[in-house]
Amino acid sequence: MRMSADCDKMRKKGRIEKVKNRCFIVGAGDYSDLWIPGKDDFVIAADAGYSHLALRGIIPELIVGDFDSLSVLPEHDRILRSPTQKDYTDMALAVKEGLALGYTSFLLDGGLGGRLDHSFANIQLLANISQYGTGILLGRDFCVTAVKNGCVNFSSCESGYISVFSADEEARGVSIKGLRYPLRDAVLKNDFSLGVSNEFVGKPATVCVSEGTLIIMWEVFGKLTTS
Repeated sequence: MRMSADCDKMRKKGRIEKVKNRCFIVGAGDYSDLWIPGKDDFVIAADAGYSHLALRGIIPELIVGDFDSLSVLPEHDRILRSPTQKDYTDMALAVKEGLALGYTSFLLDGGLGGRLDHSFANIQLLANISQYGTGILLGRDFCVTAVKNGCVNFSSCESGYISVFSADEEARGVSIKGLRYPLRDAVLKNDFSLGVSNEFVGKPATVCVSEGTLIIMWEVFGKLTTS
C-alpha cells in the first residue's frame, strides 16, 4: 500500500519512531471518553477521529485516512493520505501503521456506533491484533477485546455483563473462572452463543482459550483502567 511506503519514508527520516508503550487510535464513530491518553500513548487519528481529539485539545502524533468524512484537511506535519477506493478502512490503516511501528498494545476509540458494518469490521480488527498482542475497542457501554491461545484477566472491581464468543469456527479449551457461569475446557463455536450474558460477581475473573480466538465483550462503568 502507498500508505505504508509513505510511513516507511517518514520513519527513516526520524519523524516517527516507537518511543511509547501503547498505540491509542481514534476513529470517527461514537467516542467513549473512557480513556485519556497520557505520556505512554502514541496517538493516531483515523480520518474524522481527528475531530474527537481536537474537541478535547489532544494533538495526535499521526493522522491517517482518505479524509472523506473530515471536511477540512488538518494542519499537521504527519499526515498519511490514502485513496478513497482502498481495501482497508481508515481504522485498519491506523492499526496497520501502529503494528509497523512495533506496537503490540492498542486502544481503539471511536470504533463503535454509527454504521454496523464498520463496528463489526473493528471487532474483526481485534482478532487480527490478537495475533501480535492485545487490543481493546472502547465503547460508551461496552468494551471489546480478543485473545488468541491465551487468557484475559479481570479485576474484582468489574461489574455487569460479560459475553464470550468464538471468532473461529471452533475455539477449544475454553475455561472461564470467577464469573457467575464458569466453564472448563469447553468448545465454543461461531454459530452458537453459549458464552453470551455471563456476569461479574465481585471476584477476579479469567477467560482462557487453548486453541483459537475469542471475542470478549463486557460492560464498563466510568473510566477504563488498563496497564
